[in-house]
Amino acid sequence: MELTRFLVAWRTIVVRDREVIDALVHPGHSRPSPELRSALAAWPGTWYWSDEDGQRHLVLTRPHAAARQERWWLHVALFLATLLTTTGIGGVVAGALPMTPVIGLPGIGLPFAEFLRGLARGLSFSLPLLGILLAHELGHYLTARAYDLDVSPPYFLPLPSVLLPGTLGAFIRLRTFVSDRRQLLDVAAAGPIAGLVIALPVLGIGLLQSRPLQGVEGMVVLAGTEVYLLGDSFVTWAIRAATGGDAPGLALHATALAGWVGILVTMLNLLPIGQLDGGHILFSALPRWQQRVSIAFLGLLFALGWYSKWYGWWVFGALVLLLSRGRLGHAPVLDAYRPLPPTRRWLVWAALVIFLLTFTPTPFRL
Repeated sequence: MELTRFLVAWRTIVVRDREVIDALVHPGHSRPSPELRSALAAWPGTWYWSDEDGQRHLVLTRPHAAARQERWWLHVALFLATLLTTTGIGGVVAGALPMTPVIGLPGIGLPFAEFLRGLARGLSFSLPLLGILLAHELGHYLTARAYDLDVSPPYFLPLPSVLLPGTLGAFIRLRTFVSDRRQLLDVAAAGPIAGLVIALPVLGIGLLQSRPLQGVEGMVVLAGTEVYLLGDSFVTWAIRAATGGDAPGLALHATALAGWVGILVTMLNLLPIGQLDGGHILFSALPRWQQRVSIAFLGLLFALGWYSKWYGWWVFGALVLLLSRGRLGHAPVLDAYRPLPPTRRWLVWAALVIFLLTFTPTPFRL
């Protein structure tokens, strides 16, 4: 290793996709010295500093596996299928397509030209929604790649159904162990923050296009013969106030619904449970408390479903249990003892604040 003359000791962990080297830097080079800076610039991988017990460490990563051949055809096909199903739902919300009475794509059976016109109007919902979901997943993906972690491109999940919003969201697969809690925190927090940055202006733009509605209070979505009353978080309430809406009720434009769904997705992902983004963030900050807090929050979800009479909380809790195979503990990182840097604590607090500001006790009411 070309850096050995700058180090006192080092330890190498070899995993399938990379080598991770924890190196104790010689005190004479820990500032770092110009020579060490030059050597790090030539390092064939990523690196960052870690201050532990008054000593300076370097955490170095060196990929040693050939780039994986991704099945891009599958990712593209799932994205296009999700674009189709969300565009169909968007056409219903825009009043351009009738809702299909069975599971499938709304508007099937219409004359082809009318069906295409309805789909075109549905793009005002699907494009901003998929933009939010893509930003969320790219936040995870690009941060993981910046650490040389083996991660898949996003998988989008279409939902051909009579239910909003026409998708179950998207996810990436992290196909390796993260090195430490810093990496875990950065990768987990990047997704919700990136998605929210897109969702906020999308909601604001959509609210400016929404129309006042008499006889009801709050945000309303008209989807075929169904009327959905949407719950408010502090963020959605504040944006409604900022966009100047003084009517008690508001029939949401399709773009506003996309922004609202994006904010809801952000909140759900930040729940500190299991393998959700919030569970990763919790483990990075408080690893010994992660499992107990996950169990407590899952219990709160079921209690909230009973109290609010919105049983979607029960469905979501069951899905989390199913996907985690009933285990709410967190997978280990390679070095559980490396402390979380003080410079990363703001990310933990930012995630908590975003969760509180976006929390919606009752997302939907019919």
